[in-house]
Amino acid sequence: MSGAVTPAAPAVQTTRSPWIARIACLALAVGLWFTPVPEGLTAAPWHLFALFAAAIFSVVCGALPILTASLFAIAVAVLARVISPAAAWSGFANGTIVLIIAAFLVARAVVKCGLGERIGHVVVRAFGRSTLGLSYSLFLVDAVIAPAFPSNTARSGVLYSLAMSLTATAGARPNDPSRARLGAFLMFSGVASLTLSSGLWLTAMAANPLGTEIARAYGVNIGFGSWLLASSLPTLLAMAVLPWVLYRVMAPEVTSTPDAPAAAREALAALGPLTRDERIVTITFLVMVALWASASTFGIDATAVAFLGLGVFLATGVLTAADIAKEGDVLATYLWFALLFAMSSQLNELGFMSYVGERLALAMQGWSWLVAGLTLVLAYILLHLLFVSQTAHLLALFGVFMDVGVKVGVPAMPLALLLLFATNFFSAITPQASSANLLFAGSGYLSQRDLYRLGAITTVVNLIIYLVIGTPWFFLVMR
Repeated sequence: MSGAVTPAAPAVQTTRSPWIARIACLALAVGLWFTPVPEGLTAAPWHLFALFAAAIFSVVCGALPILTASLFAIAVAVLARVISPAAAWSGFANGTIVLIIAAFLVARAVVKCGLGERIGHVVVRAFGRSTLGLSYSLFLVDAVIAPAFPSNTARSGVLYSLAMSLTATAGARPNDPSRARLGAFLMFSGVASLTLSSGLWLTAMAANPLGTEIARAYGVNIGFGSWLLASSLPTLLAMAVLPWVLYRVMAPEVTSTPDAPAAAREALAALGPLTRDERIVTITFLVMVALWASASTFGIDATAVAFLGLGVFLATGVLTAADIAKEGDVLATYLWFALLFAMSSQLNELGFMSYVGERLALAMQGWSWLVAGLTLVLAYILLHLLFVSQTAHLLALFGVFMDVGVKVGVPAMPLALLLLFATNFFSAITPQASSANLLFAGSGYLSQRDLYRLGAITTVVNLIIYLVIGTPWFFLVMR
């Protein structure tokens, strides 16, 4: 890919000691721990919340890397007998988390064999006149394939492979200043796209059908067609706006690439026909996609499909054991996500999440339904800071928040739709907010600080569009 590039400014050196931030995080944990346990809670969920909150705060303020923070938090939780060892290590056996690791390695095969480079040139040939055009292409591909992927984690593997190929074509490298050329922007475009594609279709995220079943108990009946009708206007508008907002905020160094399509055509000609490894990866990947798409119909385990594909790549020599040994970031990602997943699950099982929901209901007695509804939506989104699973969040809080809303007079239909769509569009609020984020978060193109900052911007933009445009649209089309 060609284009004028402005050299990156030298990194600003700081002499601020990280220990100041670390002491602040420790003070937060100790302060919450020794605060009297709120009435209605037991000590275990309150102490676990203290550790979880301190761990997340340490990442946000840059005191500790997310892996280090997770290790400290889970170790203290077990040693202090807040949670059992079995509960603490349960995340390592979770199928979704294991799927992430397999998806990392499958995506590497696409890049290693050269198929990723070829796909990158094909996309550049069609959309490559601008960096912004490449971002829109990721959003478009995601929206089209989403209804066939009830696992947004599996779908993230497709987008990640494409984004990796495009960044390599631009000469952007992970964990290197060159990531500012294009890589960081495209990687986060993948994260942002998944916040919208998962809510566009009823079948694009596993929690969506669960939510419609809960909503049915409140008189809100949502089928495949009515879901698409309700989601179409706000989601498509957000898809048009969000890439542009991220482009303005991130300001990638490569912006205009007028010669890129011609260069891509030349590169494709030089690559020639598909190689043996490219054919193997293409066929295997298509079979994997077909199995993933039919997983819910035939009861196929998505993680087993990923390992089947990985086995084919190893057996045919597309990948080797040495290739896997080089993927140290995969192990780090596996560790911190499994640990945070276990802590979040325990917060839910120990009753902390339902406690928060019940307190909200008591606080909003006598409020107007408009203020109460807005407060519920905002609280529902902010509480996802404590979750690492969209499905767990929905199962823990959606019914509680619907019950609270109906009790204080909020119309059930718009509240249900806003909460259901929020379950999807808040998935970027933290790196661990959705398992679909982890491929991009572990790519080396995005820092933890970037992920939190851009995740907040993405969530706010989505929220504004769904509230301002979506709410009247729901009243219009969902009578």
